[in-house]
Amino acid sequence: MSDAVGGSYTLVVDLAADATLSAGALGEHRLPAGAYAYTGSALGAGGFARVDRHRRTARGDHDVRHWHVDSLLGHPAARIDRVVRSAGVDVECQVAQRLPAGPVDRFGASDCDCPSHLAGGGRYGGDGDPDDALTSLAERALAAHEAAVAASGDRDAVVEVVSGSDG
Repeated sequence: MSDAVGGSYTLVVDLAADATLSAGALGEHRLPAGAYAYTGSALGAGGFARVDRHRRTARGDHDVRHWHVDSLLGHPAARIDRVVRSAGVDVECQVAQRLPAGPVDRFGASDCDCPSHLAGGGRYGGDGDPDDALTSLAERALAAHEAAVAASGDRDAVVEVVSGSDG
């Protein structure tokens, strides 16, 4: 499948240390270390190339801060663990609304009526393993994408999980 198809995506992000972010007009916010999920859209000619831009920002290879999520991904303690994406369909808001409440009101949601497009997934799972929180949040993101795509009725849309470090 071509990345140019585009659609909606959720970045599952591991924030390994507490961070203070400056998110444009939203101001400064302190996020505790933990798992986060940011949901966005990659529609238009570039398709999922936007996700590649997010990966470059998280690696420190791209320092332009255009979107709220850039403030999170540009922090040295942040890395994209994996990406859940719905190719060929716009379900950005429907997915964001199915995820846990966000730690920053209006984060990534300046062009819609959603409370936030950043979800918090906690720091540790039951056994104290940070990977448990990431896996749990990724599973919730996958279920949210599957439910949103099913509700859309688009039989051609495809939900998939890809690596956070590459396509």
